Formats: sequence, C-alpha cells, structure tokens
Amino acid sequence: MAALAEEQTEVVIKPDPEGPPALPATQPGDCPGEGSGGSHNSSHNGGGGGGVAASSAGGDGGTPKPAVVPPAAAAAAATAAPGGAAGAAAAAVEGIASQDRQTLLAVLQFLRRSNLRESEEILRREARLLEEAAGAGAPGEVDGPGAEATSALLSRVAAAAGPTGPGPGSGSGAAPTAAAPAKVGVVAVEDQPDVSAVLSAYNQQGDPAMYEEYYSGLKHFIECSLDCHRAELSQLFYPLFVHMYLELVYNQHENEAKSFFEKFHGDQECYYQDDLRVLSSLTKKEHMKGNETMLDFRTSKFVLRISRDSYQLLKRHLQEKQNNQIWNIVQEHLYIDIFDGMPRSKQQIDAMVGSLAGEAKREANKAKVFFGLLKEPEIEVPLDDEDEEGENEEGKPKKKKPKKDSMGSKSKKQDPNAPPQNRIPLPELKDSDKLDKIMNMKETTKRVRLGPDCLPSICFYTFLNAYQGLTAVDVTDDSSLIAGGFADSTVRVWSVTPKKLRSVKTATDLSLIDKESDDVLERIMDEKTASELKILYGHSGPVYGASFSPDRNYLLSSSEDGTVRLWSLQTFTCLVGYKGHNYPVWDTQFSPYGYYFVSGGHDRVARLWATDHYQPLRIFAGHLADVNCTRFHPNSNYVATGSADRTVRLWDVLNGNCVRIFTGHKGPIHSLAFSPNGRFLATGATDGRVLLWDIGHGLMVGELKGHTDTVCSLKFSRDGEILASGSMDNTVRLWDAIKAFEDLETDDFTTATGHINLPENSQDLLLGTYMTKSTPVVHLHFTRRNLVLAAGAYSPQ
Repeated sequence: MAALAEEQTEVVIKPDPEGPPALPATQPGDCPGEGSGGSHNSSHNGGGGGGVAASSAGGDGGTPKPAVVPPAAAAAAATAAPGGAAGAAAAAVEGIASQDRQTLLAVLQFLRRSNLRESEEILRREARLLEEAAGAGAPGEVDGPGAEATSALLSRVAAAAGPTGPGPGSGSGAAPTAAAPAKVGVVAVEDQPDVSAVLSAYNQQGDPAMYEEYYSGLKHFIECSLDCHRAELSQLFYPLFVHMYLELVYNQHENEAKSFFEKFHGDQECYYQDDLRVLSSLTKKEHMKGNETMLDFRTSKFVLRISRDSYQLLKRHLQEKQNNQIWNIVQEHLYIDIFDGMPRSKQQIDAMVGSLAGEAKREANKAKVFFGLLKEPEIEVPLDDEDEEGENEEGKPKKKKPKKDSMGSKSKKQDPNAPPQNRIPLPELKDSDKLDKIMNMKETTKRVRLGPDCLPSICFYTFLNAYQGLTAVDVTDDSSLIAGGFADSTVRVWSVTPKKLRSVKTATDLSLIDKESDDVLERIMDEKTASELKILYGHSGPVYGASFSPDRNYLLSSSEDGTVRLWSLQTFTCLVGYKGHNYPVWDTQFSPYGYYFVSGGHDRVARLWATDHYQPLRIFAGHLADVNCTRFHPNSNYVATGSADRTVRLWDVLNGNCVRIFTGHKGPIHSLAFSPNGRFLATGATDGRVLLWDIGHGLMVGELKGHTDTVCSLKFSRDGEILASGSMDNTVRLWDAIKAFEDLETDDFTTATGHINLPENSQDLLLGTYMTKSTPVVHLHFTRRNLVLAAGAYSPQ
C-alpha cells in the first residue's frame, strides 16, 4: 500500500496556481484523511464518518489543518457557518434568539460529549456563551441531565437543515439530516430524533370523530371538480391520509385510527402499497418511537407540484368549509410547489410521482451541471493503424471518428458543457495507462457500429452451482477479468482469456531479479501460482458490490459487514479495509479515472473516498432510505445514487451538494448508467421500468416498459446507440437509445413546469428481447468492440 500512497498522494497535494483548491480542501461535508508530508492534515476525533471542517489554517508552510466536527453537529455547523470557519459562526450567532441559543447549547453539549474541546471552546468564545453554556451539563459528562433535551434539539437542528435540494437552508451534502439516523461518526447511540420533538405538531388535534368526515368532504370536492384540476388535487389524498392517520394514532384514538385506515387506504395509488403496509402496523403511540417511515414523513415535507389555478381552488374550498384540520396539515406538513400555467394531466403526474417524499422541488434541479466530457490527453497512435482506415470498407473511417469525438480523445476543441480540466484533482496518466489507451483506440477501429439493423451478439457467463449465492459481478474495461461477490463472504476473480492469473513472487525471490531488464514486469510474476481462479478472503458478510480499477491493478468490494475492501490484483491480497459505514454497504464503484471511489449503504448516505485516505472525502446525505446503487459520471465530477426512497440524486464531487433529484420510479432503484457522452442517465428499479433523464435540464425524457421484474443492470454501448437492460425476469433487452433521445422537448416551459410528454409506446424503441433458461441477469458489459457480456447465477426452478 505504501507504493500506492506514494504514487497517488501527489495528485492531491500538487499545488495548482490558478485553479480551484484541490478536492480535499476544507468544504462543507468534507473530511480529508491523512496524506504524506505536506498534504492536508486533519485532526481526527473518533471513528468513521466525516463532518464539516471548522478550524483555522496554519502550520506546515501554510497548509490548512481543519479540525473535524462530527456529522451530527455538521448540520448545525453547515447552517450556521457554510464555509466551515469559526469566524462565520461568530457572525451567525450575534443577536441570537432564545431558540437559537437552545440550538447552540445543544451543539456545545454535543461537542463536549464527543470530546471535541477545542471546537467547543472556539464556538463558545465566538458566541460569548461561556457562562450560559455551563448549565447544559457538567464537562465530560456523556449523559448529563440535559442530554435528552439536547438530542431533541440536535434532531430539530438537523431537521431544519432539510433533506432535499441544495437550497440555502439545507446542509446539502454536508451532513446527514434528521431523517437519516445519524449512524456515522462518533455517536455511540443511534441519534434518532426525540419523538416528542418530532411529533410536537400532532398535538393540534381536532375532534377525532370528524376526521373521516373531513377527509370524505375533501374527497367529494376533488372528485366533483373539473377534470383539469382533479388529477392535480388527487395528489393530496396520500399525504393527507398518512398525516391524519398518524395524528389519530399519536393522540391515542386507536379505534378511530383503525376505522379511518380501513375506510380510505383502498383509495391510495397502488405504488404506495408498501408504505401503507408499514403504516398499518403503527397502531399505538409507542409504535411510533424510532420508526423510520414515521420520521421520514415528519422531517421531510411531502412535495406536491400543483398549478396556481388548482391551488386557489383548494384554498377557497378549505376556507369556505372552515376545514382547519386539513388546512393545518397542508400548511404544516406539505410543500406545495406552485407553477403558473396549464394544470398537468393525470398521465404527466403519474410519470413523475411515487417517491417517498413526493416530487422533487423545481429549485432542486436548477443548478448548473457540467455534463460534458473532459478533453482526453494527446496520445500518438502508431501509424500502421492510421493507414488501415483507407483500406477497409467505407463504414470504417466514419466509425472511428464519431467515437473519438464522443470520447473527446484527440478533439482539439473543449466541450462547452465540460467542467474545467482542473475542477477536481485527477491522477496523471502513467505509461501503462497510455499503452492501454492506445490499445483501446486500436480496438475502436475494429468496433462494430450498432443500430436497429445491426444488433450486438450477447455472450452470457452463467455461474453454475453457485450455491454460495452470487450477489455482485464486475468485468474489467478490457473484458479480460470477471469478479463475483458471493453471499459466503468471498470474492472470486476469473480470467476469461487464455492468460492465467499469477501472483507476484516472494520478497526473497524478487531480490534476485535484475531490475534493469526490459521484461522485469514479466519476471516478477510467479508461474507456480498461475490459475484461472483466485479466491479473496477477508469480508465477514455477503459481498454486495464489486468494482475493478480502470488500470486493472485493484479490485474494490463492499459487504454486509460495513466495510469496503481494496484488493491488489498483483498479490491477490487485501490492501485496505475502509471503515465508515456502520451498516451493510450495498454498492461501490471506482471513478473512470481511478483513485477516487464511491460507496452507498443501509445508513442512507453515499461516501466518496480516495484510495490513499482511510476516511471519506465527502459524505453525500439526503436520501430517506438505503442507497442501493452508485455510479460516477464519465467526467468524474459527479456521482449518481439510486435509493430505496424511489429517487435518484446527482451529487457534485467538488462540494458535496445535491444538484439533481429525479422522481418517477415506483419502487427502489437498483441500477444506473450514464450515456457515454455524459448527457443522459438511465435508471432501473423494482417496478420493471427503465427511465431516461436529461441531466442538463433535469427532466425525464423517456420511459422504457417491458421488463416484468427488477431491472438489475443497465449499460450503454460504447458509442451510445444502444441501451441494454438486464432483469430478474431472466431477460436481456436492447433499446434504441438514438431514437429515444432525438427530438427532445427541453424548452424552458417544460423545464419550469414538468409538462413532459413521453411517447405512448416504448415498444417502438425495443430492438430485441433475449431470454435465459432460468438465470436472472445481474450484470451487463459492452466490450471495446461492442459485444455484450452478461452474467448471472443459474437458479433452478
């Protein structure tokens, strides 16, 4: 690992005279780890997880030395001081109202409990609260008399940060919100919001016997309203139903609550059935304590997008009827995103709704996203390849050119939508990488040009007798190795070429080798260890994610045991275990440039890591349920995450902000794929639908229906003409991506209101369906010549 650190650390350290600060500089949501001499140092307090860097600069030649505040305090720090500097905290604290003082005391109490004395002192000094803070519990006391009140206050602070969007009040990527139990950092106990704080709004109860009448009255009004308004106002049924039911339960009207649930739960949309099943189990006030669904509903306002006309109609009705009970819920628990213009149709609304917290706010998708590709470095390709172009059939030269444009390689002009080259520090190309790129370019000349009339062949790797239970698969970019993660906690690596896998010789044998010889890389390999399969032991739970590094030297695996492991493919041993998640890690993926990788898990956050830092560089918090899948954008500046809260989020690697929220899936999301040009994102979920998104405009632009079960894998062909999808329904389907993305309506009006018009029939885009006998498709991969490789484990019926 020392070699890795030496190779890579300089990437982070290298000073950039005119560019932005290197990635691990102090940012909200940032937790730089330790590097070698001269890199960014940080004082780590406590275990895994990151936080907001709070302290001042100084030391080693002006290198910043941030003091790290743990994540539970991060929300407060992010709202009080977005820059993370204690000086900003001073400005924010002047003239504090009493509620703010309570909040501040809660943060001070937390800092004391976490043994972060230095940060506590700075905050106190700046806030002039030395005397007043004394009452919040004795120093060094972990569970002081004020501890319960403090946790309630902390949760309120976190809730105030808000779970969605990069708005000014939100901690964005900086800190886990209250909805996500703070399962990171140094907090020993689950920092669940205190029930009394979270449920305080449910005390304003009306007459329990009237709830059914209120709801029926509104239902009757909506069903009798004009068709154009009915579809929009019908969105109110579900959130109102949930909040009215919870209000009855909280105020201990159990029989009324049961009767209310039985009478109206059948009216709700089919895609909320799973949530309703959880809700039906909450029949007593005690059940609400620590219930995640409950907390999600209270701490994140349910978002409805409604036209101004429909909203005025609703408001007038509720005021005329003096229906304060429903109006209070609308005001307290719902966020109504009003737009000017025509109301949306039922079909348009159905396409966009279905997530745990309603639709995304329009503001959430307005930030600028650099979705273009970075300019590839100039690499001289040997001449014999260039000459071949003319000799072959006419299609060949045309074939090579678009690929080069789409990759950006050799293109002289910069993509106008691309981020600046130095926006985030990326590793420099090694000689071996350059050779690999040349090989890639040679393969490109022989690539098959795909389209509706020329579909790819599919080679299926079936894992037979996989009694260990196949849970993850990955294939290297050059298609030479395939890795499988298994439920018996092993990772197995196969060579799918005649070249066998060999380990490096022992240290004593290596000392005998002539290091100056040309074939030294060949000589260090031990022929006695050659085999087609290597088994990697180290995890203590099922392995749910696997990812090869672009240079094929490393393999990442993530597991139920809460760790991500980095394996060397030279020695087939574990180099590092990254511990930050406290719960199962469902997925991990290397950046297309190597060095960085991302992981997502049951603790509802995704983390960005660098191979030579043992703590995460960024924590992406905002999802309301497990993060099931993670993917890097081709330019490595963004990370997409798909979650069980039925949303997809796009995060900016530079500052940890959430820049896109996509809603529309009706089930947990299990697969993501970016188009090779970086403009589009495809997502697949348990609802069997594949949705297509325009990243620049933040809009849904397509819906592919056909699968009858969870879509586990998505992959675009190398030129982006075809999208392949693999599912638990034992099929691989190929879709015409060119046709799906042409003639898109992405005018300003559509973007502003979400009046999307999806094609009626996605069957026109389906190019082929390929059945397996009884093998769910776990992974798909396009080789450099556009052959499809698919993989899965045979499951006898």
